[in-house]
Amino acid sequence: MKKTILVFALLILALLLLFQFSKYAVISGDLNSEVVIAIIAIVFFFIGIYLNKKSLQKRSSVLNEIDHKKIKDLDISKREYDVLIGISEGLSNKEIGEKLFVSESTIKTHVSNLLSKLNAKRRTQALQIAKDINII
Repeated sequence: MKKTILVFALLILALLLLFQFSKYAVISGDLNSEVVIAIIAIVFFFIGIYLNKKSLQKRSSVLNEIDHKKIKDLDISKREYDVLIGISEGLSNKEIGEKLFVSESTIKTHVSNLLSKLNAKRRTQALQIAKDINII
């Protein structure tokens, strides 16, 4: 956390110095305002690329493997797991049923079983629990 604050503080300081330099350069007549704007745009472009690469590295390291042992421990069947994946995709019971080629009432049964196995009251709560225990 301290490193992030330090990096952003240095970034802000560098940008302020760049703005001050550009202001004095324009006032003294050494540079046109278009050149200053182009330099600032290029600096922001490279900062954006750098921050994007840093965030992508963190995102790939944050992704965890699915804990198949936990799925077995909770006694979640393959079909119930498929329904849980459908819920995580934001599908309705009817859409999950069409995707898995089963009736909507079967999906409701699977959802009910998932809620009881995950000790959840709602689908959203079940998703949060599943994410916390790394099964989706």
